[in-house]
Amino acid sequence: MQTNYATTPPSPSEFSVSGMTCGNCARHVTEALQAVPGVASASVTLDAGTALVRWQAGAAADVPAAVRAVQAAGYEAELVASRAAGEDGKKLSGWRMNLWIGLLGTVPLILGEWVFGLAMERWFQWLAFALAAAVQGFAGAPFYRGAWRQLKIRAANMDTLVALGSTTAFAYSVWALFSGGGHTHLYFMESAAIIALISTGHWLEARMSARAAGSLKKLLNLAPPLARRRTPDGGEREMAVGELRAGDIIILKPGDRVPTDGEIAEGASAVDESMLTGEAVPVDKSAGAKLYAGAVNVNGRLLMRVTETGEATALAHIIAAVQRAQNSRAAIQRLGDRVSSVFVPVVVLVALAAALGWGLWPEQLRQVTEFLAGYLWPVHLPETVLAAALVHAAAVLIIACPCAMGLATPVAIMAGTNAAAERGILIRDGAALEKAGTITSVIFDKTGTLTQGKPAVARCEIFDGHAAAPQLAAALARRSNHPLSQAVARLHAEDFPFTEWREVRGAGLEAVRSAASPARLRLGSLRWLRESGVDITRSDKFFTEWSGRGATVLGLAGDQSLLALIAVEDSLKPGAAEVVAELRRGGQKVWLLTGDNARTAGAVAAGAGIDAEHVFAEVRPEEKAGFVRRLQERGEKVAFVGDGINDAPALEQADLGIAVSRASDIARAAADIILLKADIRAVPESLGLARATLRAIKQNLFWAFFYNAAGVPLAALGFLSPVLCALAMGLSDLVVIGNALRLRRWGR
Repeated sequence: MQTNYATTPPSPSEFSVSGMTCGNCARHVTEALQAVPGVASASVTLDAGTALVRWQAGAAADVPAAVRAVQAAGYEAELVASRAAGEDGKKLSGWRMNLWIGLLGTVPLILGEWVFGLAMERWFQWLAFALAAAVQGFAGAPFYRGAWRQLKIRAANMDTLVALGSTTAFAYSVWALFSGGGHTHLYFMESAAIIALISTGHWLEARMSARAAGSLKKLLNLAPPLARRRTPDGGEREMAVGELRAGDIIILKPGDRVPTDGEIAEGASAVDESMLTGEAVPVDKSAGAKLYAGAVNVNGRLLMRVTETGEATALAHIIAAVQRAQNSRAAIQRLGDRVSSVFVPVVVLVALAAALGWGLWPEQLRQVTEFLAGYLWPVHLPETVLAAALVHAAAVLIIACPCAMGLATPVAIMAGTNAAAERGILIRDGAALEKAGTITSVIFDKTGTLTQGKPAVARCEIFDGHAAAPQLAAALARRSNHPLSQAVARLHAEDFPFTEWREVRGAGLEAVRSAASPARLRLGSLRWLRESGVDITRSDKFFTEWSGRGATVLGLAGDQSLLALIAVEDSLKPGAAEVVAELRRGGQKVWLLTGDNARTAGAVAAGAGIDAEHVFAEVRPEEKAGFVRRLQERGEKVAFVGDGINDAPALEQADLGIAVSRASDIARAAADIILLKADIRAVPESLGLARATLRAIKQNLFWAFFYNAAGVPLAALGFLSPVLCALAMGLSDLVVIGNALRLRRWGR
């Protein structure tokens, strides 16, 4: 049996990545891996120092290319053959090890200097040298390695600043100690505290970043690794999910997770799809119903026929969408990127300027500092000119934090898209998230969007004794997937042979019955029938009555005669009026755009609370995009909410396309946001979450710029010691990440 490489992607590759010290590093590694040809997605875990690469279907797993890409970014990577489950997080390594080494070396120095006043004791200075050297050599090693790797590719990052700052304080102290300066203050405690505090900050940052990516990790772990396949003799055999093929029969017992996509071949049960759709209530399913990987079989025994495997499953598409959004960039990020690209060289120049200033004009700078101290806080300057020059330069190097600027946007996008995914909302990328936060007008399609999308025939009126009209209408409609056609198709099971069958988008269906009278049948809107030459004068009373109730009226015509009228009703979705009211409270204008007749559209709009002047009916599919364009020309930022193939052009034209649950593949491809749950309340929820995310990004960028704009000059003038600078630097990253994490609790 041949393996179908066109649809079966290679197994994911896990890499051990060294040299990452912060969230910015993890982002750079992710971007480097994403750029490798054949990579579908890359997920980097900072705390564990790993990267998981998923390959595209039909692509070869080019491991050497992935390793080279990571190395070109200034890091090292090697393929991990296997990793025991649960190993990550239990091993004392990475920043946890750094934290303990730093604390064990720094706490005695802090106690000796600040509590017992031993700073000038010669024996304590030698002890401080030994402890600080251990911290520099072991806990400082990741920073030195990172700085060296960046230097090799002619780049610089936060590791460069930490290594320079800590080394400056340590080297000066070593020189002063060995030159016999027993009465000179040494900065061993500061050099060790810098490493310890920044390591602590990175450890906390890694843990908080892992929380921000929590929902993606849950998605990755949803599908079980093993499945019970029914054997030809009726038994069962446990096998790896990766070995399943379309057509295999899987046995699902109560409590089992669905291993891959399929349909129920036998049995009935309630199925919990909450992790996929955000819907809290299990859904009752029976034979023929779809099952999706990651869902939980609640209470019945099911036999499931496999229909999709691997990257073709709905869960894989959701994971890919979340990863794509997390790894994407928003336009607002460009400012931070431009500043970060020149930040480290500028900071080094500022540090050199501070060193030269304190070395050449110490009295003048001392006067400036003493003057400002009257407005800020008292400051104790180093005793010697050399100490002042080096310590203040080190403080500048330490307090400057490009991480906060680099993380400001990505961590908010990660938290926002994860919070959305937990609610059954998929956001395509950072740009979509940014656009969603600026929407001023929301346009709803009617069928399947504002309404349930489950229409049913309410009344059928037959003319001139054409008793076979319902059977003809049902047979004509059976070949179409449109919701209205499917409702008519349920009128009768009888079928007829047709030729020249075709579907006229936004209008109706027509076909020819060979050797039968009437020969040409048409089923569709009354407007289309009239334009086709059909006499519809007898439809007025029926049309007025049923369209006034919000029903859609279809006509069946044979040649040029009206054979029957069919009223199809589709109720509003629960909460539609509340959704419209909430959007209007948020400042958005709400519109209804539909191909249905004006009376029906007006009745639906009235039920939903949409103003009559914002209702546009009998709009052909190709005209919907034009209507969106006209609103945009008036300065509106437009979101279009639809679910069908006819909506794809409008979804593309809109500033933000939102495809609701059960949207067609084309609609999904055109949409910026996909709502996996049928609840229409997800529309204002997604827009509100997007606005909150955009607000968090702006707050993070403001904090990052403000922190550096205030911190660097204060450090240069001696108001912040290197220890305080290290503490402030770590806190700046935590503030940015913590602010983004608030998005996970938004609206709850």
